[in-house]
Formats: sequence, C-alpha cells, structure tokens
Amino acid sequence: MDIVTVKNKFQIVIPQHVRKQVRIEIGDVLEAAVENGKITFTPKSLIDRHLAEGLEDARNGRTHGPYASAVDAIRALEARAKRHAAKRRK
Repeated sequence: MDIVTVKNKFQIVIPQHVRKQVRIEIGDVLEAAVENGKITFTPKSLIDRHLAEGLEDARNGRTHGPYASAVDAIRALEARAKRHAAKRRK
C-alpha cells in the first residue's frame, strides 16, 4: 500500500504502479465518490450528448432501416427531412 500526500489545491499523485494497473493516462476522466468512508476514483469515458441519445434510441428500438444500400438510406433521410420541414411550416 502506498501513502500519498494531499498537496496545495488538494491535489494528490496516483502512484505509477496503480496507474498502470488500471491503465490511467494523462487526460483520462475519473469519477470521484465516497464509499463507506473511503474515497474511490473510477475511470470513466465521456461521449458526446447527441451520440449518447442516438445509442439510447438504438437500445430502445427507435431505429430506421435496414437499407439495401447507402443510396437507399440517404433517400430515406432526405424524405424524412422534407416531411419534418413541411410540419414546421404549418
């Protein structure tokens, strides 16, 4: 077990062998929490909000297609965009 010191601005250094075990790199995001009186840091990955919404739609079955080709998918998107624009004009 390593001992770390709380520095100015309450910063600490995560020991190298701990960083290597959980593969923490510079710029990674960690979630800080208190569990049973202990501070825990859990590596997290952040994704764009719109991507997260799209993934949630896919998980809930709100998808379109399948399409036979990219051209068919583009046609479907263009038709959907036209319908959406027409609704906005009303």
